[in-house]
Amino acid sequence: MSISIISLIWLTLWINMAQLQQGGPDEKEKTTALKDLLSRIDLDELMKKDEPPLEFPDTLEGFEYAFNEKGQLRHIATGEPFIFNAREDLHRWNQKRYEALGEIITKYVYELLEKDCNLKKVSLPVDATESEPKNFIFMSEDAMTNPDKLMILIHGSGVVRAGQWARRLIINEDLDSGTQIPYIKRAMDEGYGVIVLNPNENYIEVEKTKSQVHLSSDGSDEPAEKRERKDKTFKEAKKRRDFYEKYRNPQKEKEMVPLYIRDNGSPEEHLIYVWDHFITHSAAENTFFVAHSYGGLAFVELMIQREADVKNKVTAVALTDSVHNVWHQEAGKTIREWMRENCCNWVSSSEPLDTSVESMLPDCPRVSAVVRRGGRMRKR
Repeated sequence: MSISIISLIWLTLWINMAQLQQGGPDEKEKTTALKDLLSRIDLDELMKKDEPPLEFPDTLEGFEYAFNEKGQLRHIATGEPFIFNAREDLHRWNQKRYEALGEIITKYVYELLEKDCNLKKVSLPVDATESEPKNFIFMSEDAMTNPDKLMILIHGSGVVRAGQWARRLIINEDLDSGTQIPYIKRAMDEGYGVIVLNPNENYIEVEKTKSQVHLSSDGSDEPAEKRERKDKTFKEAKKRRDFYEKYRNPQKEKEMVPLYIRDNGSPEEHLIYVWDHFITHSAAENTFFVAHSYGGLAFVELMIQREADVKNKVTAVALTDSVHNVWHQEAGKTIREWMRENCCNWVSSSEPLDTSVESMLPDCPRVSAVVRRGGRMRKR
């Protein structure tokens, strides 16, 4: 029996029961009988039989996938690309499987940064204790000592981590399309020191304890009757919510709470922290940024917070599909003028590469960032 059929049956029974509750004595008897029928259905067991366990391999080999010589993810036995819908009508299971593979991809890219690109991992905060949550960045050996050039790479928002531009492209296209590795290798070949940021690693998750579960509001100053009425409403709502959750999520997952990383609780905080503790102390005469999507917004926030230092240290900024907004972020006139002279935003467009693209914002030039190869769009 598929989840869609179970959904239909359960929804039909639920609607019928709701309609019967509006009727007279006969309908109420039917409601009682229907409730009894529903109580006899072991929903946990029924759904668990329908949905496979949410347990997945923790290695690429376990998934039976590997990257070939072209950096493409392929099935070991068939040579086929990754298939999202491995199980029909099991979207949640397919999504969880995709997320599990994504976590493995992230670790794989970290390994490539260290082994292929010879970068070193540096923990943040720099004075973190053994027990507190930590983030990290990757740096070339000469990142702090290179007297000439330093390049900083910042990815966008979402599930991507250090060294990635887009997880989807890594899985569906290849490593060159979805990771920062081509940028890193070319930069190092041309004599740049490199720092790879990790702005989305803002917290770790721990299991919620019973003391953290909010059971009811504190109504100590309310009349007893009103408080009892609110408690009754809350309990009924919780019962309905638990019923729905039992149906929607039969393999109940642990409730988690975030523990934020000190001074790195957001992409903006992370960039400012790395700026204060690393970039500003680097020996490079010329510092360059490549910032994608939300990374561009984080850079503008850095300018707002450290305007004079950024102007003194940064030579040029390459933005790609940046989502910054100088009005919403309240960037001043002097910042906008500096961006017009020192920044360029390459945006998705069907126009030839580097063709000027109009912008409604008075900040930096926008140009086309794409060429067509094999029928798909590629950033340059």
